[in-house]
Amino acid sequence: MNLSGSVVLITGASKGIGKALAITLSKAGAHLALVARSEQELKALQEEIQALGGKAEIYVGSVADEVFVKASVQATVQVYGKLDAVVNNAGFGVFKQASDISVQEWDEIYETNVKGTFLFCREALPHMKQASKGHLVNIASDVAKRVFDGGSLYCSSKYAQDAFSMALRKEVRKDGIKVSVVYSGLVDTYFHQRTQGDPHQAKYLSAQDMADTIAYILAAPDHVVIDELMIHPMAQEY
Repeated sequence: MNLSGSVVLITGASKGIGKALAITLSKAGAHLALVARSEQELKALQEEIQALGGKAEIYVGSVADEVFVKASVQATVQVYGKLDAVVNNAGFGVFKQASDISVQEWDEIYETNVKGTFLFCREALPHMKQASKGHLVNIASDVAKRVFDGGSLYCSSKYAQDAFSMALRKEVRKDGIKVSVVYSGLVDTYFHQRTQGDPHQAKYLSAQDMADTIAYILAAPDHVVIDELMIHPMAQEY
């Protein structure tokens, strides 16, 4: 896999899938822009990548903050001269009965899972259109295609993220820009209120499984686009 010289911005990069993806892409030669809320974790990741001989800029802030998103995308282009791909990986879930969901919880989920994806796509598009190429990879979930009891908030946010991605794909294909959506099942990360590596998650997909999958999508030849990819551990029924 060779992504030498490609510039990739990753949200939710400080741990889990985002961290594994950053290291994987750096080893493949990509230059990185890493976005997350935790400055300490981002700095540690930046140092790890630099120790491997890679390049990584870090941007600390919320993906739902329009000013921050504009600034981080612009800074990335200023540093590297271009932006080839954005991986919208930042996201989280709240799982409870609809009658127990607060307005604050509703807003926070949609701010991160939907608005954040929208903002980074919107800000990246002018640069990609100017280059007549680019790749937007949105990390959704298998619950963008199904629902479950207690999932009304999270599922609806992922349905919205997916619908945005599908419509966007139709808008920008003529501009040479790819839009890919990854629908993952259970992944061994911090998402499930357990620590990564918890024995209860031993049969889940690993963060590295996801990183390898996303890297494969990004490394496809220019004439190939993987529009959608559904991935599960064998232990999970779908």
